[in-house]
Amino acid sequence: MNPSFFRGLSLKAMAGAFAALSAFGTFASPALAQGHGRPGQLGMLEPVTAIASDMHDFHNLLLVVITVISVFVLALLIYVMLRFNEKANPNPSRTTHSTALEVAWTIVPVLILVVIAIPSFRLLTHQLVLPAADVTIKVTGKQWYWSYDYPKDQGDFGFDQIMKGEKDLKPGDLRLLSVDNEAVVPVNKVVRLQVTAGDVIHSFTIPSFGVRIDAVPGRLNETWFKAEREGLYYGQCSKICGKDHAYMPVAIRVGSDQQYQAWLAEAKKKFAAVPPSNEFADNAAARQ
Repeated sequence: MNPSFFRGLSLKAMAGAFAALSAFGTFASPALAQGHGRPGQLGMLEPVTAIASDMHDFHNLLLVVITVISVFVLALLIYVMLRFNEKANPNPSRTTHSTALEVAWTIVPVLILVVIAIPSFRLLTHQLVLPAADVTIKVTGKQWYWSYDYPKDQGDFGFDQIMKGEKDLKPGDLRLLSVDNEAVVPVNKVVRLQVTAGDVIHSFTIPSFGVRIDAVPGRLNETWFKAEREGLYYGQCSKICGKDHAYMPVAIRVGSDQQYQAWLAEAKKKFAAVPPSNEFADNAAARQ
């Protein structure tokens, strides 16, 4: 599929046009820029990648469409109950079919699906066509933690990321989300993720990045993101992978190029005794 076919279709413009039909205003409430929820929050986490922003716009478009359909169906049911009940209409019509009505209720749903399909295909294309990567990281899901491997051009080291216990939490840490070793990536750089698992199926998810991909034993899946703001962003395993499924968070810190290079130098020394647990695959091999 050629991505340029969809390039001219603005998801934001379509969502904005349909938003005029709704009285609900903005559906995705802004959240903390640090990539985690807050008590009483409504809506999704604030997006920090183009893909996550497109996902939110598509969500808002669908919410408008289903709201309009639901209100129309409700109004139609009320009208039918009032207009065609036995008291208001003692002599019912003997009409068995209407060609115009049958054509209308066939064509209108098709047009609605076309309106939904165009931005949907555009978003899928954006997700599945991987651009040239600036950084490649391999992520392996295990029961119940994540392992990260950085290739030779990024330091050639690997480490495990394990959730902090309550006794290890420091001021500013988040219960069930903070980890011992945060993964670090540079801001405004394309990061390619190669994701697999060492035991059972896991799911690597970071809502602020618009990333959710299954980690399957014996298979290497790929996705990507390009974070546009610095900060610390959290995710979790989204597959029920065993008794400690709820205790394997994801934590990725996005920093400047200088901060990233300084972290690489420090991490290479810190994790020098821990060899990378997996080999990297190129694009062609990863898609086999």
